[in-house]
Amino acid sequence: MLKGIHPVLSPDLLLAIARMGHGDEIVIADANFPSSSMGPEVIRADGVSATTMAEAILTHLPLDTFVPETAWRMEVVGDPQAVPEVCTEFQTIVNARAGDYPIATLERFAFYERSRKAAYIVATTEFRLYGNLILKKGVVHPHEVFTG
Repeated sequence: MLKGIHPVLSPDLLLAIARMGHGDEIVIADANFPSSSMGPEVIRADGVSATTMAEAILTHLPLDTFVPETAWRMEVVGDPQAVPEVCTEFQTIVNARAGDYPIATLERFAFYERSRKAAYIVATTEFRLYGNLILKKGVVHPHEVFTG
């Protein structure tokens, strides 16, 4: 354990988000997401919900301020206007941890295609349907870095 680090962030996941650069994307995937067939390295987070993982990652990862969209969720198949409860929770977490960034929607297969280009996929055991989120990393400013 380390002070100031969210406890659900494993050493592998901490290394992953530290290695990511500006513009890289990370997928927080639910239990039904085809994580292992997407291509990017998969980091397991068994026993962790997608919302808890989103909060943990956003505690340390800034979102991109140079693009119009910086977070995406999967659109509900057959009902694109629907907003599942888990996605409402994602928006609340993004607002609290990162700022006023509306989460955009992507059609299911467009979400899969974007996931294939991500730096990493975090496979959670979120059982609520549509508990998937993509985050685009922003820059860490000099004043945000501890220099001792």
